[in-house]
Amino acid sequence: MRRALPDPTTNSSARNNELNRLLAACTLKDRQALASLYQLTSANLYGVILRILIREDWAQECLQEAYIKIWQRADSYRPEKAAPITWMMTIARNQALDLLRRQRKEVGLDSIPEQQQRIDQAPLPLEQMLKQDESQALAECLKGLNEQSRQTIAMAYLRGLTHEQMAEQLNTPLGTIKTWIRRGLQQLKRCLES
Repeated sequence: MRRALPDPTTNSSARNNELNRLLAACTLKDRQALASLYQLTSANLYGVILRILIREDWAQECLQEAYIKIWQRADSYRPEKAAPITWMMTIARNQALDLLRRQRKEVGLDSIPEQQQRIDQAPLPLEQMLKQDESQALAECLKGLNEQSRQTIAMAYLRGLTHEQMAEQLNTPLGTIKTWIRRGLQQLKRCLES
């Protein structure tokens, strides 16, 4: 009998528990667990990827590659370090940035139409999730960050910018950007654990 998955709009702790269970099953190479994990999280991951890559064909390819990495690296997930969706979104984001770098080298940035080079300002699925009840704790913790940390975390995780792009846009040294993000993530972790 197939186990019913919890409604993702309900309790975030129940969803995290289910995602943790599915990731643990993936370490045992349970293909049904991967299918369930995909069903529960693919919309969120696709939104992050599409925001970075813009092109749907690249985003679809990248989503598949991200789930392959999630499958292969499930045993490296540590629940005490990050929520399962955060860990998976980080893999998806990094996969998208890697693909974008490869594609830009192959295609050349000059050959990409200007309208595709612009960053889309429409809300990401992750930004929409912040408005839901399950994300209220995260939203409250984000409010507690200093402006620099909050801005750089938003630029990295909600807009998909690299550290280098943020340093250029904010006219700030790369090391400072990395420090703001690291300190902000540490503060978020402490806030969410309390």
